[in-house]
Amino acid sequence: MAIATASIGKKVLLGVCGSIAAYKAASLVRLLVKAGVDVRVVMTPDATHFISPLTLSTLSGKPVLTEYFDGKTGSWNNHVRLAVEADLILVAPASANTIGKFAHGLCDNLLTAVYLSARSPVFIAPAMDLDMWAHPATKQNIEKIIGYGNIVIPPGTGELASGLHGDGRLAEPEEIAELVTSHFEGRSQLLAGKRALVTAGPTHEAIDPVRYIGNHSSGKMGVAVANQLAKLGAAVTLIHGPMALPVPAGVQGVAVRSAGEMLNACLAVYDDVDIAVMGAAVADYTPKTVADQKIKKESDGLTLQLEKTKDILQELGIRKKPAQLLVGFALETENEEANAIAKLHKKNLDLIVLNSLNDAGAGFAGDTNKVTIIDRHERAYPYALKSKEEVASDICQHILTAMGKA
Repeated sequence: MAIATASIGKKVLLGVCGSIAAYKAASLVRLLVKAGVDVRVVMTPDATHFISPLTLSTLSGKPVLTEYFDGKTGSWNNHVRLAVEADLILVAPASANTIGKFAHGLCDNLLTAVYLSARSPVFIAPAMDLDMWAHPATKQNIEKIIGYGNIVIPPGTGELASGLHGDGRLAEPEEIAELVTSHFEGRSQLLAGKRALVTAGPTHEAIDPVRYIGNHSSGKMGVAVANQLAKLGAAVTLIHGPMALPVPAGVQGVAVRSAGEMLNACLAVYDDVDIAVMGAAVADYTPKTVADQKIKKESDGLTLQLEKTKDILQELGIRKKPAQLLVGFALETENEEANAIAKLHKKNLDLIVLNSLNDAGAGFAGDTNKVTIIDRHERAYPYALKSKEEVASDICQHILTAMGKA
């Protein structure tokens, strides 16, 4: 990922907590300094066991602070001044312990005191083992700090220090640095303070504990939209079905499996969002009954009785408030524009993104898409074949226009 190297001239206070991922702070400082950011590092006492303050001091060009008081000089490190002077506070890695302190207002070291004195945006990048990350207490603490207005950069999936493989790995330094530089370059300001809901991927409708009904959606389009909205400053929740893609940095991911689970997850947050982009390929039908055990192959045929799933897009359209903006997708094979316009009005949408399986390079799984974006006045804007990231940018431009921000 390319990081801008233009002189930004902004001040970032980087908090480093006690985590094996603290070694990545060296790369993060180097990337930020290269981008023209003025970096000041504050470490928790435990963090010094994982990486030397001298290393981070050398890379940042400034003394690293770890305590309220400097025993050598007898001076006091003023946590209020440190917080007020920073244009942004970034805590990476953020341990479960420090996140818990942030969530409950506990203040027993210099970093937590700086956090409680913050006036600038706070970005928090958690890093911990998978069971710690999955613990209900951690989940509640994450919800609390998001509720305070902090930006949480979700951890990635990979090999952990415990030897296990799963969620909890610190987001890569390049991703974190990109979010910081994007913020300072103003790319994140147009949707600052707005909350967005995006859905992505397929749903899997269980037949028995082994088999399911699904589709070929990869989630790439929805993930690209979530990524673009986050870059524009929105607080994004990505509700996704089973997919191999990672959740973008700066986006809160919610994993679901079935259409019913996706509906419930959407309804849980929809009333509080300003923008909803429904990019998931949700199953239209689900088995009426699900077998408790694997169905044995005992005959030449198998008959399944299916019933309709609830139409998530229509449910949200019914609940849509005047200030909310709702975007849907239409994958068509015939009478494409007419069918998309009919869906636009029936589902009470503000925008609909039409693509066709008849167009080479469009549709499921691939890295490209060819779309026509239609607004509520039935004005159609066709686009050439592009990467899904570029298509996501086009969609977001229409969102900005509809919201009067372009």
